[in-house]
Amino acid sequence: MSKNKKTAQTVSVKSLTEQVRVRDFYGTRKIFFVTSACLMVLVLLMCFIRGVNISIEFKGGTLATYAYSGTVNENELQSVARDYLNTVVNVQLGETFTGNKQTTVTFSFNLSNNQSFDAEMQTELEKKLQEKFPDANIEALETNDVAPSSGKTFLLKCTVAALFASIVLILYIAWRFKRISGWSAGIFAVCALLHDLVIVFGTFVVCGFEIDSSFMAVILTILGYSVNDTIVVYDRIRENQSILPKETDLPTLVNISLSQTMKRTIRTSITTIAAMLVVSVLATVNHVSSILHFSIPMTVGMISGCYSSLCLAPMLWTAWKTRGRKAE
Repeated sequence: MSKNKKTAQTVSVKSLTEQVRVRDFYGTRKIFFVTSACLMVLVLLMCFIRGVNISIEFKGGTLATYAYSGTVNENELQSVARDYLNTVVNVQLGETFTGNKQTTVTFSFNLSNNQSFDAEMQTELEKKLQEKFPDANIEALETNDVAPSSGKTFLLKCTVAALFASIVLILYIAWRFKRISGWSAGIFAVCALLHDLVIVFGTFVVCGFEIDSSFMAVILTILGYSVNDTIVVYDRIRENQSILPKETDLPTLVNISLSQTMKRTIRTSITTIAAMLVVSVLATVNHVSSILHFSIPMTVGMISGCYSSLCLAPMLWTAWKTRGRKAE
């Protein structure tokens, strides 16, 4: 009886491998590891070269909003504000839902100088902007201050949320995939997520986007999106483990599972990436830069998530499980 059962199992394996072209993912794992390491080193170098633009939401500062009409050059407006305020200034042009044009000027003073953006400075800056753009009808709308302590509290809460999400993911994967050593699977899934988050962070740095609430929104979205693909891969590994003979080595099991799920993962990623690209194009055409700060990093994060789900998490897990043994 057991012999017949084993024969049926072997037949199932044969039909399983004939349905898909099995690619040797594990054999090229070193290429994946080196590529990811190089990308993360590049992100670190870009942080030193370009610097990290942290929003006043996290470090504290002032946010001044002005209404205008016609055309305003963003670089010239930034130059006027920077020369008068004598500090780093970020300018963002956009439109409201009613079509009214607005520009937001954000900056932070050196706290050691005890300087503040008082009423006199507000009036003087508005006057200088009006002199620079006499036909733009620039008018101050509102000014908001963010205390440094509030910014640090907000950053801490966002960090705690990301850490809590990571812990929950590890616990869930450990329970869900306990048949394939769930703890290690969960830990390496989070390692792949950290890779994706570093790539997203690098996108913000390279593009010169501010690290603000949009950054945290992208981070938390990518956490859910990327781990979904990883769970699909783990689920297929677990299913194939019950089909393949017990003597099947782990690299072969993983290669078969990845080959089966690769098309599904890529197709799903292309669909969502295409949607983000459409959003990015529309935002560019309508000059809504705030949306670009979300859509562009999301697009890069989705690409990275697809890559890490196929080429990092399962490869790291397999390398860990087969450590000390030479894979065939």
